[in-house]
This record gives sequence, C-alpha cells and structure tokens, in this order.
Amino acid sequence: MKLKLTAIVALALASSVSVGAAEKMTTSTINVISTTPLPSIGLPLNIIPANIQIFDSKDLRNQPGVTFADQLINNAQGVTFSETQGNPWQPDVMFRGFSASPLAGTPQGMSVYVDGVKVNEAFGDTVHWDLIPNFAIQNMQVVPGSNPVYGMNTLGGAIAIQTKDGRNNRGAALEVEGGSWGRKRALAQFGGVSKDGSVDYFFGAQNIDEDGWRKHSPTHINQTFGKIGWQNESSKLDLSYIGAYNNMIGNGLTPIDMLGSDRTGVHTTPDQTKNYLNHFALNGAHWLSKDVMLSGNTYYRTSNRNTLNGDANDDFKTYTTTGASTSSSAKGGVDTAGYCRPRGSDSLGEAYDEEACAPGIMNRSRIKQRNLGFNIQAAFNQDIWGKKNQFISGLNYDLARTKLTQTEQISNVTDGTAGAYVTGNGATGGTNIEDGTWFDSARRPINLDDDIELDVSLGGRSRTASLFATDTLSLNSQWHLTASARYNHTKVRNRDHLRSGDDSLTGDHNFNRVNPSLGLTFTPNDNLSVFGSYSESNRAPTSIELGCANPARPCKLPNAMASDPPLDQVVAKTYEGGLRGKLTESLKWNASIYRTMNHDDIHFINSSTNSGALGYFDNVGRTKRQGFDLGLNGTIDKFFFRAGYSFISAKYDSDIQLLNEINSSNDDDVVNVRKGNYLAGIPKHQFKLRAQYEILPKWFVGSNVVYYSSQFVHGNENNAHNSNTTGSDCNDSADGHEKCYGKLSGYTVVNLDTQYDAGQGWKLFAKAINIFDKEYYSGGRLAETYFSPAGTWGTEDRGVTGVVPGAPRAGWIGVRYEFGGAPEAK
Repeated sequence: MKLKLTAIVALALASSVSVGAAEKMTTSTINVISTTPLPSIGLPLNIIPANIQIFDSKDLRNQPGVTFADQLINNAQGVTFSETQGNPWQPDVMFRGFSASPLAGTPQGMSVYVDGVKVNEAFGDTVHWDLIPNFAIQNMQVVPGSNPVYGMNTLGGAIAIQTKDGRNNRGAALEVEGGSWGRKRALAQFGGVSKDGSVDYFFGAQNIDEDGWRKHSPTHINQTFGKIGWQNESSKLDLSYIGAYNNMIGNGLTPIDMLGSDRTGVHTTPDQTKNYLNHFALNGAHWLSKDVMLSGNTYYRTSNRNTLNGDANDDFKTYTTTGASTSSSAKGGVDTAGYCRPRGSDSLGEAYDEEACAPGIMNRSRIKQRNLGFNIQAAFNQDIWGKKNQFISGLNYDLARTKLTQTEQISNVTDGTAGAYVTGNGATGGTNIEDGTWFDSARRPINLDDDIELDVSLGGRSRTASLFATDTLSLNSQWHLTASARYNHTKVRNRDHLRSGDDSLTGDHNFNRVNPSLGLTFTPNDNLSVFGSYSESNRAPTSIELGCANPARPCKLPNAMASDPPLDQVVAKTYEGGLRGKLTESLKWNASIYRTMNHDDIHFINSSTNSGALGYFDNVGRTKRQGFDLGLNGTIDKFFFRAGYSFISAKYDSDIQLLNEINSSNDDDVVNVRKGNYLAGIPKHQFKLRAQYEILPKWFVGSNVVYYSSQFVHGNENNAHNSNTTGSDCNDSADGHEKCYGKLSGYTVVNLDTQYDAGQGWKLFAKAINIFDKEYYSGGRLAETYFSPAGTWGTEDRGVTGVVPGAPRAGWIGVRYEFGGAPEAK
C-alpha cells in the first residue's frame, strides 16, 4: 500500500493536530501512525511491526473511571492492575507483566509519554496517574515490546498520550457528578480558535472530593490543564501546562480477618500522599519541504511528593534481651514481664535499645524533583533506490534533580537496666510495653516520642543523553523492513548530606548501552498484515535503587536508604510476531505472540514481613514474560463491541533466595525460588469485553466485563506456601482466624454506563461499577502483624495474608452542559 504524502500533509496542516506518538489520522483507507514519541510524518498502521492499541477521548468520557489508567484496565489487551496503595487514583498498572506504578520498590518496566514528554519520575521511574488529567486527553495508545525508540524503561511497552487543543475542542462545557462514597466532581473547560485561524486555545480544571469506600480514606483531587497553539502553513507551536495538587489517603494491604464483613477495614493509618505538580512543555513542528519535517519539544517539570505513614514498627522485638535464652519465645526488646530492656548480643552488632521496644512509628518523607530536557528529531520521507522509505533521526537530553528527606518518630518508650531474663532478678525500670496504649481506634500511632529523627537527607542528580534512528523501507508493495537503534548514556550522582564514610549514600554511577530492533511486515492485501520483530531496551537503576542496594543495611520504602553497592542496568530482549486484519470495513481483529527476557532484573527484596517496606534492591538474574493477545472489535448496526483475551506466563528464569518467615516452605526464613516459578501478582488469564448499544439516536447504554484469573501473592514467589502445613506460621481456621492464603482466586467484574443527549447542549450520564457486588482481592502479600482480628495490638505477632480488597458495588450520576460550540471533536 502506497503512502500518499501530499494528502497526509494537507490533512495535517488543515487540522493543525500534532501527529504525536501513534496518534491516529485517517484518510479514506489509511491510518497513519507516528513511530516515535514526537510528531513525525507518520506511516500506514498496517506496515508497522507492532500491535498498537488506540483509544480516544470519547472512550474515556463514556466509561467509568477516575484516571485514564481505568480505561486501560477495562479495555486494553494484556493490562492487569492492583490497588496496592488502596486508592483508585494510585493503581499499579501492568502490561504483559511489566509495571507502571506509583509505588517505589515495584519493578518498573513501562514508559509513559504526554505530548512527547516522558513523565516517569526520575527518582524511581514511578508513574503517578493522578497527575495526568483524564479530561485533557485527546488520544491514547499502548505500544508493545522493548521498542528502543521510546527510550529508557521501555522494557515491556510504552503508553503515549496526546492532549486536547482548541482547534478540535471548540466551545465550553460544565460538568458535575456525584454518588457513592460521597464523591463530588466538578469540571469546567473551554476551547476555541482566533478569528484568523492562527491561534487556538484550550483550558480546563477539575475538582474531585470523596470519602473513599474504605475507612479513613478521603481523597481530594485538583487538576488543571491549558494549551495555547499557533500555526501557519508550514509550522506549528503548542505551549501546554499541567498542574495538580492532590491529597490522597489510601490504606492498602490489610489482613483478611481485619477487613470486616463489609471489607472496609484497614490495618494502620494514615497512609497519606500529597502530590504537587507544575509541568510546562513547548512542542513545535516545521515542514522544511513536502517530505522533510523537523519536530521537537522542551519541558520543565517540578514534582513534589510528601507522605505520612503510620505503621507498626518493623524494628519491634528484633533483638535478644540481655540474659535471654535464644530459644525463649519471649525474646526481643520486651522481657517476660512486658518491660523494655537493653539489647544483648545479636547479629546486628550494635547496641540499640528503645527502637526495638517501640510498637508504633510515624514515617514522614518529602521528595522534591526538578526535571528539564529537550527532544528533537528530523523525519525524511524520501525514496531510496526507487523504493518508498522513511528515515527519522533524533536526540534527547533529560536532567533530573532530586532532594529527599525522611524522618521517623517512634513510640515514647524508655529502657530499664538489664537483669536475669527468666527470673527478672536485677532488671529494673523501663516502659511496660504491654500496659501501654500505642494506637488509637483508627490504629494511628499515638503516644509518640517528641524527638523526630532525621533518617535520610539525600541529593540526587541523573542525566540521560540519547541518540536514535529508525528507518522503514518498503522493499515492494507487500514487504516492509523496519530497523532502529538507540544509544543511551545515563549518569546518576547521589550525595548524602547526613552520613559519611562506609554508611554514606554518596556515589557516582554511569550506564551506557546501544539497543537495536528489527522488524518485518508482510501486507498481501489491504485486509491483512503479518509482522515479526526483535527489539531491545534498557533501564538504568534509579537513585532510590542505587541508594538501597546493601543487604546488610536494609532500608524502608519509599525512602530510607543505606550505602549503595552498584547495581547492573536491566536489559529486556523481546521477540514478537502477529497478524491483524479486517473481516469487513467495520469488523477488525488482531493476534500477537511475544517473549520478553529481562536480564539483571531489579527487584526489591523484603527483609521484614511486618509492613513489607523493609528490604533492599538487588539484581535477581533473569525473569521471563511470554504469552499472546487476541482481539476482535467492530460495529454491527447500532451495536459496538471490543473483546480481548490475553495469556501471560511471567516466571523467574534464575534461581534466587528471598526472605519470608510466613511462607510455610521457608528454610530458616529463606524462601528458595527456582527457575520456572511464577512471578507474584500477575494473573495468567484475562478477558475483557466492552459492549455499547444505541437504544435511541441519542441514548447509549454500555457495559464492561473484566475477568482476571488467580495470582500468587507476594511472599509466595516459590509458589509453594501451604497454610495447612505444620510449618506454617499462620493462624488457620482451627484458631478461628483466616488462613494465610498463598494464592488469590480469580474474579469477574461487570460495570455499566449510559449517556443521553437531551438536546440544546444538555447531556446526562450515569456509571455503575461491580454491579453484582463481587468480593475479590486485586493483590496480596504474606506478612505478619501484631494486631488481632479485632484490631487490638499485642506483643506477639501472627502470620497473615495482607490483601487489597476490590471496590464494592457503587454508582454515580452526572450532567454536562455544552455551549458556545461543540467542545468535543466529533
């Protein structure tokens, strides 16, 4: 199929839409896709060797969800999720087993772009979904594979987003919504074009308040977006701004028997995150001739994150009291009478006292990030040797500066003098831990020490410079060859402002790599494409990983860190093949199969089962993800549907050792993970169906059906835990408590939505989730707690499965008023 360049150029300039990463433009029969994050001339979709999934603003508006991640969760092939943070604005999203998560410590493997600017946070490659307003999104794509053109961290794929402009969203709109959990949402937006057509503008603001469906979990979201654009016959500029001030409380993993009959219970409180964002981006494109296009952007981004976490203390009872028998069940910082006692000799080799007696702790952290950079590329759509060819070459530079502080405030305890352990002879003074009150009714730590200890004061700087090139050559009308390569150089510089010597976090680290890719597409006719590809990408360790890589000095996520042995960069190598085609003009299908091997994968190794936040980062060898995706979508008269099935086999490909004393198969707390064991938290099977029917010309009813199969919980990475065995450290049903499940059951959730156009600018809509009120868990971990099922704190721990309960049945209704034009592109 030949690309008619003049038609594409005319359409691009007439619409003034920047053809962003995989942004779709439609001629009569050709979908034209940019193959880079920046605007480019584009290629016909059917010759690109990848199964790119495309969504638009109408999809986002019609379906339930609070972030654009919900659109992926409910519709995209290969996407799974977990609400580990316990807040719908902070989901862990996984594509083909690779994560894009706001949670530090999660092995990240997806890159996310907004108008060509990468928005993964430099400190941990995390993605904060609440910082990207869903009302500002015009188009969104999921690009699979380890595509080197999409830069660092594209191990499993990339998400590319293009924002709205005034040229395609003219007029104003006001929207309000309310319903379950006390949610109240208000949105205002307007856009337009100047009289001479050279300037366009779009502005919007959204405010959301809700109480949350679980106890003690309110959320307040404030998002703003603006864009001003200018264009003439050959050039275009867009200046955009994203702002956010969000206060979210998400109380995540909770022992099953503490959830209560309504599943609203929490473990400890608060788990508060405050995110602040100011994001400025200037994008431009210029046609030098009809077949040569320059494009680029520059950006400046400030992102602050403050956290407040009330927890049970990981260090509680972690040493043997002076004079204690090592076989005594009452050993630790608390003696048999319940009093705090000084440390005896232990493996840690240091004399610490009060902290191992403190039941509770309040952890505070503050991360300040400043990011700036630029991207520039040139695209040439010129024949070579009489054959159609498109060549793109570019470079980018990113600079990130980070300042991190963490403090901790423990329970107010004092230690007495040492004495004989068994008789208590000679032991005097100290706080009686058993008689104290350390948590309030919400299980928030109270009676804290006045002293707030500074644990971490770190400055980090990372610089990444890259060069890339990609070329697509049409050998003839049916065979198309694509080759790409990217060179990445990253330097990470940590400076410890608190410690020096062997305990210092100070260090300089350099990482370099050239990543290639090669793809071939066969298009025997307009209705069928067959493709295959090989690609590589890498992810350099981030400041948080390099600063928390010492097994002898485990650190507390997301922030407390220790001296940093070097880590190797992660390298992903992907083989993929597939087919896509059309049965009719309105009925399309796709099928793809893939295999990705991560080399020197970086995981967070837990050294505590209390909160799951104490541990260190390490290279764990190889991990493998392989599977296939099947999709079918189309329109039959008034009925639209999109169906997809995905199989994901995510396994360790190297033997490793992890720590978890709750796992029944542990050997002196060591869990031996073997090659072939499944990674935790990734369901093998998923099925998704979106169906929408036009009951009347202005009334639509839609539904989403999502099925995920069972998954292993974290802590059961060897897939061998059995809570019924004698060796299990879990309370089982014989004790009247829930078992420590090592695997969570699969589940199906059904959502409904409807939209009605009442005329004269008024539109009504309603959404309902989990209409059958299915009880399910989206994630879990083998852990321990000092709280009873009733929520009472005690000095003896017990094994539990901490889970993330899924939201119950809920619904919302809303109204939208549009005036001054059509604010949504039709």
